[in-house]
Amino acid sequence: MQVIKSVEDAKRLEGVEIGVSQWVVIDQNRIDQFAEATADYQWIHVDTARAAIEMPNGKTIAHGYLTLALIPALSANFIEFEGLARAINFGCNKVRFYTPVPVGARVRARGTLLHARRRAGALLLTSEVRIEVEEERKPACVAEILGMYFFDE
Repeated sequence: MQVIKSVEDAKRLEGVEIGVSQWVVIDQNRIDQFAEATADYQWIHVDTARAAIEMPNGKTIAHGYLTLALIPALSANFIEFEGLARAINFGCNKVRFYTPVPVGARVRARGTLLHARRRAGALLLTSEVRIEVEEERKPACVAEILGMYFFDE
């Protein structure tokens, strides 16, 4: 785990892979809960009977935004901040979904710190996070994530 105490510490990590998470199973319960939370009930995600007949591998697939929403939890242990007052999600510059995540698949995050800048009295980190699917060549998702980190004064 990388430790950041200042903007200068973060700048030294530019271009460095900052972490790889543990594998997490994407089960139907998680998919159904995400559908419930977002009111996205498209059958490819929640109708297991129809998916068994109509989907290429006979399985439902996770929502792309579920895959994206896993990034904070999967990457939580990539960096330890010392003297941090608060952190906020500042958004994404770009997000791409390349490979579907079938129910039962295992995914993990792999992060690289791209840029560290001082902005509005905080540290602005831009990171690329790839959500990999076990035994798949292409990632499920690649996202450029922005986070603002405010240190204690």
